[in-house]
This record gives sequence, C-alpha cells and structure tokens, in this order.
Amino acid sequence: MNIIVCVKQVLDPEIPPAKFKIDPETKQVVPPAGVPPVISVYDERALEGACRLKDKNKGKITVISVGAEKAADVIKHAISMGADDGFVLSDPAFENLDSFGIAYVLSKAIQKIGGYDLVLCGRQAADWGAGQVGSILAEILGIPVVTLACDIEAADTSVRVKRIVNDGYEIVEAPMPSLVTVSSEIGLPRLPAGMRLMMARKKQIPVWKAQDIGAESSQMDKGNAHTEITGLSVPTRKTECEMITGATLSEAAINLVSKLANLT
Repeated sequence: MNIIVCVKQVLDPEIPPAKFKIDPETKQVVPPAGVPPVISVYDERALEGACRLKDKNKGKITVISVGAEKAADVIKHAISMGADDGFVLSDPAFENLDSFGIAYVLSKAIQKIGGYDLVLCGRQAADWGAGQVGSILAEILGIPVVTLACDIEAADTSVRVKRIVNDGYEIVEAPMPSLVTVSSEIGLPRLPAGMRLMMARKKQIPVWKAQDIGAESSQMDKGNAHTEITGLSVPTRKTECEMITGATLSEAAINLVSKLANLT
C-alpha cells in the first residue's frame, strides 16, 4: 500500500505571545529568531494515520512539503516517525500561493511520484486554518475525497473512513486511490524511535523545483489567485476593572447585579 502524506512546516504554536510578530506591509508573519518551525499538528496526525495503515498493511509512506528548503526538517521528522521517503517542493514560484496554487503544486509532485493508493492531508493548516487544500487537491487529481477522518482502514481496493460530524461520527467507504483529510481525533502521534531518529538525521532530502515536477508558471500566477489577503493584524484586548461597592454586602451585591444586567 503506497501512501503519500502532504505536510506543512509552520510557526511553533508554543511560542510565547510576545514573540509573535507580523509585518502589516507584506501581510506576513515574522518568524521569531531562534525558534525553529515545526510540522503542522493536523499533518502530524495524518502521518500517524499513515503509519497505522502501514503497520497493518505494509507498504510505503512518501511525504511531501511545499516550502523553503528548511522544510526538509519536517520530512526528516516524518521519517523518524515511520515514513520511508520524502521530497521538499521549493521554488520562488511556490512562495505566497493561495490554497489553489499550493494544491496545484502538490498535485504535480504526486503525479510525478505516481503509483499511490491513498493521499493523506491534515484537516487544515495549523497557521492559516483555511482547510481547503485537501479537497482542492483531490479535485485536481480526480479522486474521491473524505474529510475529517478519525479512523482509517484499508480493505482490498477500498478505504473505510470514520469521520467526524456535528453530532458524532459516520462511516463511509471510497475506492482507492482516494484522498483523506485527518482530524486530531485520530489520536496522538507516535514518538520518533531512536534508530529512526538517527536514520532520518542522515537522510538526504531531495528538493524539487517547478521544472522538476512540470509545474506551469501560468497556474502559479499570483494575478490569477482565487483568494487575496487584504489585511493582517494582531487582535488587541482592552481590560478594564471597576470595583463595585455598597454600604453593606447586600447593597454591593445588588449593585453588582444591576451592573451585570446593564452590560451590553
């Protein structure tokens, strides 16, 4: 069983709020110095789902990531968890693409790898949280998509997915190849093993440019993007404190109730 997992390198969500900075002019998050980026938490769950399928059905896990060449670190993390191979997709033409552009680049890499039974993605990225790439990618590849999976089982030529819905879960089946987006309810990802850590550290991760995967510049033209970031800001919080008093405790309580009743 050949599985391709799409992962993204994101800002470490555990950084202190004081270190979170943005550039309003470029509408970009400014990476804090000395804090390495990490694999998106939902993508790590997708990788865990792939490892569980490999444990039961054997096969191969290939991981791909669009980003800077430093994204090799998340590929190595995936290999330390159980993946077999991986590629970084890095090219100036891939920078600042919207969900459609990212899905296009991933589709070209997946078509180059070929021979896959299943494509797994996180339900959404941990930074922007759009939750669009998986479904768009399936549309481009022309394969079925099942979203919000909390359990995945493979049976012959189909995949059986338990997916989260508002009032519980439902179980659906789809023929392979299919694309499944994985939710955090699938469970915690496994810890990297010692020997695999050493192997991953020594692994050379190939970097594919646009020409390597046959990506057409017209498909990555920012002028044809489907979405545009028109503004980026950090929300501010205003805190006020007012002491509610009274001649007696009862009067203070009545004043407090009156104050709460008039809050808008």
